[in-house]
Amino acid sequence: MEKVKQPSVAGSFYTADATELKNQIESFKENNKNAYAVPTRAVIVPHAGLVYSGRLAYEGISQLNKNIENLFIIAPAHRVAFEGLVLSDFEKWSTPFGEIKVNQELNNELHEKFGAQYNNMALENEHSVEIQVPIIQQVFENVKIVPVLVGMESPDTIEKIIEVYYADEKNGFIISSDLSHFLNEAQAKKIDTLTAQMIESGNTQNFAPQQACGMVGILGLVGFANKNNYSLIRIDMTNSSATTGDKSNVVGYGCWFMYEGEKNNFLKEYCSDIIKEICRLSIKSRLLQMQEKISYPQVLDEIGACFVTLEKEGKLRGCIGSILAYRPLIEDLLTNAQKAAFADPRFKPVTKQELEQLEIAVSVLSNPKPIHFNDESDLLNRIQAGKDGIIIKDGKYQAVFLPSVWEQLPDKREFLNALKLKAGLRPEYFSKTFEAYRFETVYIK
Repeated sequence: MEKVKQPSVAGSFYTADATELKNQIESFKENNKNAYAVPTRAVIVPHAGLVYSGRLAYEGISQLNKNIENLFIIAPAHRVAFEGLVLSDFEKWSTPFGEIKVNQELNNELHEKFGAQYNNMALENEHSVEIQVPIIQQVFENVKIVPVLVGMESPDTIEKIIEVYYADEKNGFIISSDLSHFLNEAQAKKIDTLTAQMIESGNTQNFAPQQACGMVGILGLVGFANKNNYSLIRIDMTNSSATTGDKSNVVGYGCWFMYEGEKNNFLKEYCSDIIKEICRLSIKSRLLQMQEKISYPQVLDEIGACFVTLEKEGKLRGCIGSILAYRPLIEDLLTNAQKAAFADPRFKPVTKQELEQLEIAVSVLSNPKPIHFNDESDLLNRIQAGKDGIIIKDGKYQAVFLPSVWEQLPDKREFLNALKLKAGLRPEYFSKTFEAYRFETVYIK
């Protein structure tokens, strides 16, 4: 006779009535405005009661590739303290929707290769795994789960597990975690924004346990993404005050999915039209002195830097941008679009009559990296013509060329000399304090 785990938090973290539960999850589906047309095999989702964070959990889980056959649910332990990882030896888990199979073959491998221990008591009243299961049952027709409860364990172990099993396209991963706990809303938003920036940048060196209860799982996934040059794309963020109205004591929730590539390439492939429209609406709102309501995907709330270029009849009409990413990309787009139209000192401000004639292009920048060189000849050898955007600095002098400038200046020396002139330096100028940085862009036109 098969061992079946009965639901532990049905009736508390989610309704025990199958019809009500189905209707609730259907409402998440109907109100899902954040779906991307790109399937993934790894997500970070919250694990509070469905009334609080179920929408975000649904949006993350529904982003998973529907061809996945095994879902690892990597979740933190809240009720029982232990070292390492804990597995369930039940063949099936039950919810109001019926039973779902546990892949015991993968369980045994985790036990043998990673020292994970079977401990049903640790999972008995734990919500962080079970809360995901009813959603999985509604999103997937035929999938097995691999519940992995995390105690005192290194993120390196989780990263290694993901690395080993991600190699098989049949496997997917749910990292279960809430964000900040029991702060007032202003404090929570500040900390959760910092957490989001760490996850999205891959720079998690100072990540603290107070930022997310599932920190170990999050850091394991971020480490894996960093190693493979993958990106974690924000789906949405919120907190419990959106449901309760109580801003004095909130829990934060966030949802991300892993994209197999760099974020800027994702923006170009899936967000080009909305990015150009945002720039056009920003210019239009300034011209007409009216506020345009702009709906945009949450990935644009991630920190980013861009240049906005305007052309009219094939000729430059304005170009302003940011070299360094220091604010949400949506803000950079809105601000630089208006500056390109109205504050480029080389041109008169754009008029209402010109608006429909403008062609808008956006360059989204990667983070600049220093070029190490011995002299000017060495610098020229290290510059990659046609690919690199270049920043030069020396004291108060600074200038930048986007990679698109190579179209007009394909010769490296001419390119560098023109960049010096733009900075206010003579073409023959060079010094021991001369600095150079390279960056890349994705070009959206």
